Amino acid sequence: MIFDRIIGSETEFGVTCPARPGANDTVLSTLVVDSFAAVDGGRSGWDYEAETPLRDARGFEMSEQEAHPSQMTHRGHVLTSEDIARELIEETPDTVNPAFWESAVMNRVLPNGARLYVDHAHPEYSAPEATNPWDAAAWDLAGDRIAAAAAAAIPRRYASTWPDPVLLYKNNTDNKSVSYGSHENYLVPRSLDFQRLAAGLLPFLATRQVVTGAGRAGIGASEVRPGFQISQRADFFERLIGLETTVRRPIVNTRDEPHADAERHRRLHVITGDSNLAHTSAVLKYAMAAAVLTLIEHDAAPRLDLADPVAAMRATSHDPTLTTRLELADGRRLTALEIQREYAEAARAWADRDGVELRPRDRRLFELWFEVLRDLEEDPLLLADRLDWVAKYALVKGYEQRGVGPSDPKIQALDLQYADLRPERSLYSKLVSLGRIRTLLDEERIDAAVAGPPEDTRAYLRGSMIARWPEQIHSAGWEVLAVRDLSTDRVHRWLMDDPRRLTRAEVEEALGRAATAHEAVLALGLETVS
Repeated sequence: MIFDRIIGSETEFGVTCPARPGANDTVLSTLVVDSFAAVDGGRSGWDYEAETPLRDARGFEMSEQEAHPSQMTHRGHVLTSEDIARELIEETPDTVNPAFWESAVMNRVLPNGARLYVDHAHPEYSAPEATNPWDAAAWDLAGDRIAAAAAAAIPRRYASTWPDPVLLYKNNTDNKSVSYGSHENYLVPRSLDFQRLAAGLLPFLATRQVVTGAGRAGIGASEVRPGFQISQRADFFERLIGLETTVRRPIVNTRDEPHADAERHRRLHVITGDSNLAHTSAVLKYAMAAAVLTLIEHDAAPRLDLADPVAAMRATSHDPTLTTRLELADGRRLTALEIQREYAEAARAWADRDGVELRPRDRRLFELWFEVLRDLEEDPLLLADRLDWVAKYALVKGYEQRGVGPSDPKIQALDLQYADLRPERSLYSKLVSLGRIRTLLDEERIDAAVAGPPEDTRAYLRGSMIARWPEQIHSAGWEVLAVRDLSTDRVHRWLMDDPRRLTRAEVEEALGRAATAHEAVLALGLETVS
């Protein structure tokens, strides 16, 4: 099926403490992650041994000497818990208990199969593996609730040490030259030539923001000037293809870290996306990308090579009217909307090729896709009830009609308030409650994604083991589970390198019979790894 694919997401949240404007961001992020114990409990850590962030899909590996510190994700934390303790002693010398802070947890595996951790200066939520865009969006949105609950727990968990509220924002820039990511992950066949993959993706990723952008009050990366644009990320990309994610950002990222059988799979790590709150933006972000990857794999993607994809990405973002024409390598000049429609038409043609009737959930995705493109072509403001950037743009236009210009602090405040994760302060949540933004996923579905893992991927085993035996799970990774054998107190690492295996149907019986986590993995016959 055209939309079916292993999909995952990663969200870095903006973090601040208004009562302590100079607080270290990594300290704040650690407070968020460690406070999850007040919400859930478990302390299972992350297994770093399988991480290979410096391996490049173009056939080589970057040396650690060449790599930016932010790329060294296989080396654990930028700051240790002892470093955090020292930071806190300096900031609250009269109240902090060093022994307590030295035990702070900076990395958690969650009962829903996800990961919550400190990623340099941000709390980050990495959603569990899903098999379709609907589930990918549900577990993405579940992360917002998990992170918000963790942040809300800080004042009561650390009442004598850090009673001040820590606030989280699902946005992508502080408008002071810093951008933080909202990454997507898609499993693709290792057999697919990477250059062909990149060529098919560049026009798509440079222009898809017309559907998936979050909107930004500000233009520019290092020197921000007043104005509104479609994407929060577009101004921060500098080249076409590369391994980095925080410096010299490329449109197509080459990190070759499949988190699966590396002989069969490659993980496409997409770093161009904005963080989405609106359901239509979120669902279509995953659906459109999954469909385009299917087209590329079957050599059915349209040839739309842009003359300058980086310039096209920024030009598209800077034009909310969607009328800017982008130059193609063959001399044609198309709008971003026209490029996106060509991808959509090709996807529908491919899905219809054998006359096989689409499943209802896939048919609904096509309906949403073409409905959004049609309304954008007629008038972008028609999408104020469905797309993040248009919802925000409509609010900005309303301010303009009242004489409030783009440089007014109210516009900056609006931008931030939209992304506030506190339901009672979130402008996005307010618009939903007023019926001004439509939702696609009901509350019960997102709450279920907060509580438990997807049932049709290996995330089911990971999350279920964490939920049942939190103290017996030493650590976990995407393809590894480290379990303590209570009879010997030894830790054994078990391989889970097929994301579509170890589903609820496969493991539920073994989990129900086992008295310990080690018994469960033995019954499942998993392969051990050193």
